[in-house]
Amino acid sequence: MIIKKLHEAGLRSEHAYCAALGSIGISFLSWAASTKLEKSADVDRADRWGIFVGEWAPTFFGLGLALAQYEKDGLLHRR
Repeated sequence: MIIKKLHEAGLRSEHAYCAALGSIGISFLSWAASTKLEKSADVDRADRWGIFVGEWAPTFFGLGLALAQYEKDGLLHRR
């Protein structure tokens, strides 16, 4: 039912896939930027931030797959 509400709100599978790819890019960029800013001893924090943002990607991909299935089922039922 969450997928139905998201779809009714205008979220499509393409949006979720773009968010997943964007989170991968943001993860890499945040890691790269924070390692340059934290050249001293605390590089672990930079790694953790990059991993945290990178963990969003599977969630967005999962939402994209669920929305794609919902969209496909909706097209089949309309025929």
